[in-house]
Formats: sequence, C-alpha cells, structure tokens
Amino acid sequence: MTPAASVASVAQAKPLSQTAGAFEVSFTPDKTRVGHMRTITAAFLRKWDVGGSLAEYIVLAVSELVTNAVQHGFGEVGLRVRFAARELRIEVSDGNSKPAELRCADDDDESGRGMFIVAFFSTDWGVSEDGTTTWAAFRVPAGRS
Repeated sequence: MTPAASVASVAQAKPLSQTAGAFEVSFTPDKTRVGHMRTITAAFLRKWDVGGSLAEYIVLAVSELVTNAVQHGFGEVGLRVRFAARELRIEVSDGNSKPAELRCADDDDESGRGMFIVAFFSTDWGVSEDGTTTWAAFRVPAGRS
C-alpha cells in the first residue's frame, strides 16, 4: 500500500496535505487511531528510505504522542510529520493547553512513561507556547537508516 493510500484508508481521517517530505492528518480522538497513525508513519518512512531502529523509534514516538493526544486532548487530533535537511519532526496537536511533561512513573504504574520514551529516543522534543502541540525531532544520518 502506498503512503497516500494508507492516509486515504484511515476511516474518518481527513488528509490535509502531503508533499514529498511531509504529511499531515487530522482525526477524531479514538484509541484505534493510534495504530492507524503508526501504519501511516511507517509507510512514509519507507518512502523516505528511513529504516532500521531509527524508524522504529520514530514510530514509537508517534504512538506515544498520539496516545497522549487521544487520552488528554480536546477536539480533533492533528499529526504532522516533516522530513527535511536530515531532520524528521513529528508534531501532534490536541487542543489541550496543558503542556505535556516528563513524569517519573513508579514501577507499578500502568502509564506515565510516554514522554520519557519520546525524550530518550528523539534528538529533541518540546511543546508549543500555547501548549496544544507537542513535537519531537530526530536526526536522520546520511544513508538514512
């Protein structure tokens, strides 16, 4: 399945834009969308020749950021992934002005590790000034995998 077909196949998702080095999708917050966003992202990473463990880390970050948006956001969720100048940037918007933050989860906690995982694997991460968008950046080396 092509990346464009992957985007189009997500029921009720609205593809907003797609270029050679970017895609953007908005969707209603539903936990089933997390898997769809992983699939779409993985398809674009293959198209952009980003593979190996780096691709796995990027897909994991998408999963964590989208999960947070679905669980804690308000209204539609937006996912934007851009790849330019050997940097891949993920942005997830969710309408919640309370910014994402790193938490120290206890061993027996069932959740609370998502942003730690994103921070560990990404080159950098942050939150927009208004708190509604959380982003993570990954450096993609020459050779891309």
